[in-house]
Amino acid sequence: MILELLLIGGASYVARNFRAQWVELSEKKSPETTEKDTNSNALMRSDQQQKVMLEGKNIDHDFFVASVSTTLAIVGYLVSPIFYVLSVPGWIYVSIPAIKEALEALHEKRLNVNTIYTITLLGCYFATFYVTGNLAAYFYVLSKKLFFRLRGDSQQNLVDVFGQHARYVWVMVDNVELKVPFESLKCGDIVVVGTGETIPADGVIIHGCANIDQHILTGEAQPVEKEENDEVFAATVILSGHLHIKVNKAGKESTAAQIGEILNQTTHFKTNAQRKAEALTNKAIVPTLVLGGLSLPFIGPLGAVTVVNAHFGYRMAVVASLVMLNYLQKISHAGILIKNAEVLDVLPKIDTIVFDKTGTLTIAQPTVGLIHCLSGYDENTILGMAAAAEYKQTHPAAQAILQEAELRHITPPTIGERAYEVGYGLSVTLDGQHLRVGSIRFMEKEGLTVSKTFQRVINHADHEGISVIMVALGKRVIGAIELLPTIRPEAAEVLRLLREEKLVQSSYIVSGDADAPTKKLAETIGIDHYFAEVLPQHKADIIAQLQAEGKTVCYVGDGINDAIALKQADVSISICGASTVATDTAQVILMRDHLMLVCHLLRTAREFDNTMDDCFKSILTPSIIGAGGALFLGFNLIDTVLLKQIGLTVSLFQAMQPVRKLHLDEASYSSTP
Repeated sequence: MILELLLIGGASYVARNFRAQWVELSEKKSPETTEKDTNSNALMRSDQQQKVMLEGKNIDHDFFVASVSTTLAIVGYLVSPIFYVLSVPGWIYVSIPAIKEALEALHEKRLNVNTIYTITLLGCYFATFYVTGNLAAYFYVLSKKLFFRLRGDSQQNLVDVFGQHARYVWVMVDNVELKVPFESLKCGDIVVVGTGETIPADGVIIHGCANIDQHILTGEAQPVEKEENDEVFAATVILSGHLHIKVNKAGKESTAAQIGEILNQTTHFKTNAQRKAEALTNKAIVPTLVLGGLSLPFIGPLGAVTVVNAHFGYRMAVVASLVMLNYLQKISHAGILIKNAEVLDVLPKIDTIVFDKTGTLTIAQPTVGLIHCLSGYDENTILGMAAAAEYKQTHPAAQAILQEAELRHITPPTIGERAYEVGYGLSVTLDGQHLRVGSIRFMEKEGLTVSKTFQRVINHADHEGISVIMVALGKRVIGAIELLPTIRPEAAEVLRLLREEKLVQSSYIVSGDADAPTKKLAETIGIDHYFAEVLPQHKADIIAQLQAEGKTVCYVGDGINDAIALKQADVSISICGASTVATDTAQVILMRDHLMLVCHLLRTAREFDNTMDDCFKSILTPSIIGAGGALFLGFNLIDTVLLKQIGLTVSLFQAMQPVRKLHLDEASYSSTP
């Protein structure tokens, strides 16, 4: 029997090596083909991609061989033992990679999962358990095939979705639409995109309007309306309309491509759960072998092999990888970009959240508050004059004044001479008189005197953290407009959910503003604690102080002055539209300008943690039952093989739940009229 095994094994090894060399040769390309591939990004494939494709082909081939050999073994059991012999070559053939790795590990004086499989194989062969041995090999290959397919699909869905584009695009050249390859698209080109088409590059609309589905990038449930001068992004889809877009970022420079690259890098990180799974897998090998050896005198060789076979193998490590990929996919589809998968380990432990105030809890454009005016003038007159001066200005204060004037249906007076003096304010001509709009420093610079009444208004505003725009006509300051910080509409609801769902235990504001306005904001939106009058360089010190108290801190910010605090925090989140420094430093970027994504992120991280635990239990439990059953209940090899497959099936179902729900949500989204 040993000679027979050596002969069959040697033949299988030669056959496998011959096939590997044949596949390698067939994968090589002619010089002509290689040159074409070099000149076309669309046809280029990385070494990693080629390796994955080759691995997939090998697994498919092995699965076919294992299916045939298992069928032959079953026929041998039912019809004639001669089919047993016919099943052995295929059985050995698909087992060669595991045997080879087991021998290499043994040569290096270590053990691995393949050692367990090799012992099971030898036990089945010498006990003439051909059906059980072939079934073990079949499930071994099936597990690899299933894992490879699901993991590949998850990674592709996570990353490649941002790289999807048409092979050709339409470009406007001398008022004529020309069809050109996608790869030839460059900055400055005018692309033409119509209903149902995907925007091929980032750019600005120069003609047309459209409804655009941006959920692939931002997670927004509703399409957005875009018109001339609005920015659009690659990989988003025009639902209705027709656009001419001037390209400012193409190919790898586009937002979608950069996100795809970040996600591609993210998938190579390992979470603590994955590392623990790998460590537990390796640590359990020796105890399993020892237990099998100790049980040998009591339950015999086959029983000892059954105990050894109860080991859960590599399943736990690969399921952990699958769970990680699927939850990254779920999070990215919500409009959240995670730059490092290790963040998923820390997020469930977050108990303290710290928000920067300006630009994070408040938005850039303020809101008009009280309007103060001298006798003889009313609020609408003052506001109308300010709106006339600020006409066509784009800074936040100007937009707040213009928006308030529009809400009050005020038509600004006509400006004569438009001589703007931009500094602390604006100076224009109205009915032959100078109209000045700006700060108190601008008024003083212009040589105007501010009355005691307005001075008191300014002093009170400074104490409350409120900006004041002064309005002067001729030589007199006639009005003052308060500009209040605009709190994000969703801020209070976000804090309520964080508190009610116990996603965090405490919340803080860190602000450079005075104490009074910071305290007022904290009370308004329901934040527990606040730090006011904080210098940018001291924000990180506050984070470090909280960490020294044993807190695990998440910091949410958007500015250059938040970079050090973002670096210090256990988890750092940058909001949409943040400074480049903030987005480069932060571990998580919210692709949509909405703080509710913070709740979604923390909630999903908790779900990830629970799913990982459930998957581990589903894999460990059958192994424990199998080992115990072999020791005390007379379980044989087929029992442990089937038990492990049941555990695998349950864990895969659990691991795929987030993607299944995601697909259901997308189906619901696409069917919504």
